[in-house]
Amino acid sequence: MALVKTEALSQSFNGMSRLHLFRQVGLAAGLAATIAIGVAVALWSTEPGFTPLPGNLSDKDASEVASALQRSNIPYKIDSSSGRVMIPGNRMQDARLMLASEGLPSGSGVGYEILQKEQGVGTSRALETARFQRALEVELSRTISAVNNVRSARVHLAIPKPSVFLRGRNKPRASVLVNLVPGRILEKGQVEAIVHMVASSVPNMSTEEVKVIDHKGRLLTNGMGDRELTLTAGQFEVTRQLEQSYVRRIEGILTPLLGLDGVRAEVAADLDFTVTERTQESFNPDLPAVRSEQTIDEQSRGAAGASGVPGALSNQPPGAATAPEVAAGAEGAGVATGAPSNSTRRVVRNYELDKTISHTRLGSGVLKRLSVAVLVDDKRAALTKMAKPSRRPAHLKRSNA
Repeated sequence: MALVKTEALSQSFNGMSRLHLFRQVGLAAGLAATIAIGVAVALWSTEPGFTPLPGNLSDKDASEVASALQRSNIPYKIDSSSGRVMIPGNRMQDARLMLASEGLPSGSGVGYEILQKEQGVGTSRALETARFQRALEVELSRTISAVNNVRSARVHLAIPKPSVFLRGRNKPRASVLVNLVPGRILEKGQVEAIVHMVASSVPNMSTEEVKVIDHKGRLLTNGMGDRELTLTAGQFEVTRQLEQSYVRRIEGILTPLLGLDGVRAEVAADLDFTVTERTQESFNPDLPAVRSEQTIDEQSRGAAGASGVPGALSNQPPGAATAPEVAAGAEGAGVATGAPSNSTRRVVRNYELDKTISHTRLGSGVLKRLSVAVLVDDKRAALTKMAKPSRRPAHLKRSNA
């Protein structure tokens, strides 16, 4: 059997040797390509498959994850169709541990983009409110993450339902968790900026209801909600600036005479930060003005009737009438002398006095007392006095000759 195979191979080589040189080169190239393809298929079959990382990564998170994988020498590739980051299946656990140690992916979530999606017909109002609140939390987290020294942030909002009763109204509250860059801290001004930004983004939320903590569980807003403590810190800063201003002025006057290290000054200022508000209402009686006036005139006239106490005597018929004596001029005027008349006149006037309302607020920070201590180098002061030229006239100077 072996002899038959050997003879067949020898016949094949003999046949190839009879071919033209170009055909021999073509057959050799084809044989080499076949072997290379076979080796590539074998290696591809033994190569571990690439698995996409879990979760939908944003473009920013995908770029940060790719940079971290490249620094850790973990192979990866980007799927051209979906854009997802894919790594070998046997390196999945190593990659996840490495990304978790660096806080990746940050998981920014979906913000106001969720409002652009079409909602179903059966979506309730409560679900829409919850989605809007979630979108607001994500947007606030993105904004806080843009602050220097903050790697990522999470915001939790507790917004109560609106109530028509004053007693049943609760204030909205917020909790902020910031994940800081290793070795960095947040300054007091940055914490105050975060608190005011969150309070301004939610209606009816005060700065006292916003709490900020870091990834180590430390409360960063401890004491910031106390208005009295905040005001005291501001008062202390104003007092310190005033004292430093006086110190610089004193040293600025004496330093040219005594040198840079020849004078020391300390100033203690006592300021009164009491805020006084006064409202005064005054009237000027010399400038009255008529506000309203009402005049009522009443006049009545009628014939004489029964008078007296009601009874039998007053109901008796009158006696015989006698003709009254009427003057000649009175009859022509048509005036009856026996008819009674009644006239009433009432006048009601309301006066408005000149009124002045003044509201005065006295400013705080009034200087009550100033204590100054100045320390002077006596040796330098003596040298300065000796070096001071005499101002006496030349003819009055003493001569040692």
